[in-house]
Amino acid sequence: MDTPTAPLYVRIARHYRAAIRAGTLAPGDAMPSVRALTRLHQVSLSTALQACRHLEVEGLLEARPRSGYFVLDLAKTPRRSSIQPVDEPDLRRAPGAAQYVGIHDRVSNYVAMSERYPVRVDFSSTYAAPEAYPGDDLQRAAIRALRRDPGLLVRPIGPNGDAGLRAALARRALDAGMQLAPDQIVVTQGCIEALNIALRAVAQPGDTIAVESPTYYGLLQVLESLGLRALEIPTSPSTGISVDALDLALQTQPGIKAVAVVPNLQNPLSCTMPDAAKARLVALCDEYAVPLIEDDTYSSFHADDAPLKALKSWDQTGNVIHCASLRKTLAPGMRLGWMTGGRWQARIEMLKYAQSRANEALSQIAMGEFIASSAHDRHLVRLRRLLQRQREQMADAIAAHFPAGTRLSVPDGSMLLWVELPGQRSSQAVFEAALAQGIRIAPGTLFSNSRRFEHFMRISCGTPFTPETDAGLKQLAAIVRSAD
Repeated sequence: MDTPTAPLYVRIARHYRAAIRAGTLAPGDAMPSVRALTRLHQVSLSTALQACRHLEVEGLLEARPRSGYFVLDLAKTPRRSSIQPVDEPDLRRAPGAAQYVGIHDRVSNYVAMSERYPVRVDFSSTYAAPEAYPGDDLQRAAIRALRRDPGLLVRPIGPNGDAGLRAALARRALDAGMQLAPDQIVVTQGCIEALNIALRAVAQPGDTIAVESPTYYGLLQVLESLGLRALEIPTSPSTGISVDALDLALQTQPGIKAVAVVPNLQNPLSCTMPDAAKARLVALCDEYAVPLIEDDTYSSFHADDAPLKALKSWDQTGNVIHCASLRKTLAPGMRLGWMTGGRWQARIEMLKYAQSRANEALSQIAMGEFIASSAHDRHLVRLRRLLQRQREQMADAIAAHFPAGTRLSVPDGSMLLWVELPGQRSSQAVFEAALAQGIRIAPGTLFSNSRRFEHFMRISCGTPFTPETDAGLKQLAAIVRSAD
């Protein structure tokens, strides 16, 4: 459901969606050009392009090379154009009391059950297929590094990571609006270690951390392992965490010690906060002197090649701790992430040294060389196009196979789809029944400390859409129909 607080591009898309459905814009008609949209609606080129791509993903427009966007025949468009988006959260309800997470047993049971059954079709992964990654390029970079310096495997590395990788990351950070020096970057064992260190830097056992609801279950596991309480803040499937709800929580629950969010292509919702909301979130946390921890795992998956801005780009006081991953976009087999700590930098460096020491050198050197090259940009363009095609194919199939009343928000990026089951069906029951038939999903119960998302599930579209994939979705849809 589009709301008055929806991003500007969504509101523009809604205007033209209504015109298409009313017949004002008929099949075959040309949409106003992107430049015409910027003049008509007084928006940027990026916003106008996002609106057109939003309608394209819905199956209402098609892009023709060097000609612009044209209206498709609704009778021939994919069924996902008629499927309703996931409902917005009820913002009138005040956030509940913070509570110890207690999700470890639930996740452990999920993992144990997943390992008990052979999986034919995996809809739970948060990685693309191996062939989608630049494995050959990274292998050649590693071989060159060993030829240049045969002794690097038997020599220790500096505690904050390889200088070449940190320099490459600092240059890439400029694209997201961040101005960092290489020595402000600490290389970590993936983003999950970065989040762990960030939370240890700003909180003590028993403290309360505000998180999105739903949120990534790995974050909830970290909170539990550190003895922290989670305060769940309502989060929109289109615009991200409710800054209004967070503001109310900060006013009424002064014990909040940090806020942890994924502003770009959040897991599991795949939503992206509008820039105005990002700026307001940074200012709000600064006003209350509450550290803001940013998880930037998925932003490179955005469909638009224009980079998404990081929360850190609005940080003027060092109040934002930025954590990022290189595994999802570049190399799942190389456990690399990074972070920059703002005013907690010295403590973060100490905690990283105490927790795990420096990452090994070879993977860092190979990754640094690749990130600094033009091959990195070419890889991301290919990966975005690949994931866009797979998202559309999966959304089409879900709309075609799943029972009436299923809701689905198709994001402008990511490899994750958040699906709302009709009739309050239990995603846990669906998970268990599907797993027994060799199909794995991620039930909504993993993504919250409450039972609020029992009737949701997360579906991955990271692997190619094949006849086996389509058959798996048909089988899953039959299980959903039969679920209580």
